[in-house]
Amino acid sequence: MQFKQISLAAIAGAMLALAPARAHAQNPTVPEGVRLGLNYTLGTKPGVLVLPMDSVGGDSVRAILQRDIDYDDRATVITLDDSTVRGMIPKSGDKYNYPLFAKLGVVAILRPERSLTGINITMYDVAAKKRIQIGGFPLLDQVNSRAWRLSVHRASDEVERWIFGTPGSAATRILYSGGDKQIWVIDSDGENAQKLTSVTLAMSASWNPDGTRFVFCGFTPSGSQIAVYSFITGDIHWLSGTARGLNITPAYAPDGRTIAYASGREGGTDIMVMQEGDASPSRRITVGKGSDNTSPSFSPDGRQIAFMSGRAGHPEVYTMDADGTNPSLLTEFTYGEQAYRASPDWAPDGRRIAYESRIDGSFQIMTIDMRDRSTKQYTSDGQNEDPSWSPDSRHMVFSSTRTGPRQLWVLDAESGRMRQLTHAAGARLAAWSPVLKP
Repeated sequence: MQFKQISLAAIAGAMLALAPARAHAQNPTVPEGVRLGLNYTLGTKPGVLVLPMDSVGGDSVRAILQRDIDYDDRATVITLDDSTVRGMIPKSGDKYNYPLFAKLGVVAILRPERSLTGINITMYDVAAKKRIQIGGFPLLDQVNSRAWRLSVHRASDEVERWIFGTPGSAATRILYSGGDKQIWVIDSDGENAQKLTSVTLAMSASWNPDGTRFVFCGFTPSGSQIAVYSFITGDIHWLSGTARGLNITPAYAPDGRTIAYASGREGGTDIMVMQEGDASPSRRITVGKGSDNTSPSFSPDGRQIAFMSGRAGHPEVYTMDADGTNPSLLTEFTYGEQAYRASPDWAPDGRRIAYESRIDGSFQIMTIDMRDRSTKQYTSDGQNEDPSWSPDSRHMVFSSTRTGPRQLWVLDAESGRMRQLTHAAGARLAAWSPVLKP
C-alpha cells in the first residue's frame, strides 16, 4: 500500500513553521476545486487522515477504511504515529489544529466512532476548518466476518462519494477460476478467498446485474454446459436450454435474464442467447461456420455485444447489435498480420472496451475508446489476459504471470498503478461484481 507516512520530525517542523504564520491563520488560502463541500486542488490526490477508533473492532475499521481509500487511487492516505495522532484529537467538540494538519498535507480528516448499530463517520474539511459530512453505517454480523467487512467497505464507498462526487468500488467481490479448476470468489481488497463450486471443471463466471447470482460453464458427462449459481441458496442450476456439446464463455445481459454464450457447432463456435428460466432452445445470433465466435460482453444499455471472432482468419474483437445484426470489426485489422485480440469486456460507463492482444509473442491488456477508436496498452511484463472492469470503470482485474505463477492483478486505468490480488497459483478468468447491496 502506498500510504504517506508522516514522521515525528515532520510534525515538529510543521509546528515550527506555523509560528510565524499565526497572524494569517484566520484567512487561509482555499485551494481551487470543490467536491461536495470539500476544498482541494483539482488534479491532485488529496491527503486523507483516518483517525483511530477506540472500540471493539476499531483497529480493523480504520485499517479497512485506509486500505479502501488507498486502493481507490484517488486520494493519498496520510498516516501518523498512533500516539501522536491521538494527541491531536480534541477532547471535546471539533476544535482541531487545522493549520497543523494542513502543513502535514491533510485535506480531509475522517473520524470513525462507534454507534448503537455500527459506526458514525465524520469528515472535516481542513481548509474550511469545519465539519462538512457525517453519516451512520450499520455493521452486520461479527467483527471481521465477511458480512461485517462488506459493511465497512460500503462505508468506504460513501466516504469516496463525499470527497469526489462518485462512490468507490470497495463493496465488491471478484469471481475467478482457481488452480483447482473451480470457481472462487474474493473481496476486492484480496481478503476472504472462498471456493464456490465442486464440479468436474468450472470456469468463465459472469455476474448478474444485482450480484445475487452468476453464470458459468461447467463440464458434465454430456459436455460443457451453462449453469447458474445462487448466492442466496448456494445451489447450482444447470440450464436445459443450452445445446449439447461445447458451451463456454457465458455472460449476463443488463436485464438480468438474457444470457449470451458460445456454443460449438458446424466446425466452429457461434454466439447463442437464451432466457434464464426458459426451457426453450437457445437462439443463434452469429453465423460463423468454420470460425470461432466467443466471449460475448454486453454494452451497459444492453443494445450491443462485443465478442471475439476468427472470421478474418485470426481472432479480432467485433461488435454487433444484441440480435446479431450489424456486425462490425472493432480492433484494427492489418492484412497478413498474425494478430490475436480476444476476451473483450465492456466498461460499465460504456466508454471503453478492454481486451487482450498478442504483442511480440506475449499477451497484453489493451483498451479501445468507443468515441474515437484510440487504443492504449497498459501492461508489458509477462502474459496478461482476461480483463474485467470494476463498476466504477476505473479499475480492471486481469490474470498475469509477471511475477511467475499466474495470479490476479488489479490495475488503475488512470494512474497505471497495479497491485496483486491473489496469491494461490493458477488464478485466471476473473469477473468483477457490481456494487453489492446489504
